[in-house]
Amino acid sequence: MGKFQNKYRNESARAQWWNYGWNAAYFVTICTKNRDHFFGRISDGIMVLSEIGVHAWNCWHEIPQHFPFVILGEFVVMPDHVHGIIIIQKNDAIGTVIETQNFASLSQTPLQYHDWDGKTPMNHFGPQSQNLASIIRGYKIGVTKNARLINSTFQWQPRYHDHIIRNDEEFQRISNYIANNPRNWEKDHTDEYP
Repeated sequence: MGKFQNKYRNESARAQWWNYGWNAAYFVTICTKNRDHFFGRISDGIMVLSEIGVHAWNCWHEIPQHFPFVILGEFVVMPDHVHGIIIIQKNDAIGTVIETQNFASLSQTPLQYHDWDGKTPMNHFGPQSQNLASIIRGYKIGVTKNARLINSTFQWQPRYHDHIIRNDEEFQRISNYIANNPRNWEKDHTDEYP
């Protein structure tokens, strides 16, 4: 655990070698604080959304209205978390782009560095309005605003899990995992990531 301004802080779970504003498909999981079941319940393998769960669903599908460079992949709201695929597809990307069946583009450009130190990845502390963190932050704010009108105790965990999807096979496997998550909830509630 490192220090910032003489205080301990958790290290970032993000890949230090990756720019999260690059074109790619990202698998994300966002959990409620203490894994509280704000979003509804599973009944016979089907997710039954609560009123807050409906807001979580609607806010997700509004993401491209706020971030026009985003395409949404598979998504599910679970009782205490959401799983989804966010595809960043900017037309002005620098470098060669690999098309992966029209749902994601993975940059083949090697990690580029700032000139002044030769070590810091581009966008490490740069513009934060067109990257994965800003998309997730906007989503969480939108859900929280609506959820607290219904239940003032609603909170998210401060972090989220992400995974950079690297190929078509992985994209399909993760998409199937997300789609089948409600059906598998009662069989195996450990909900491990694929």
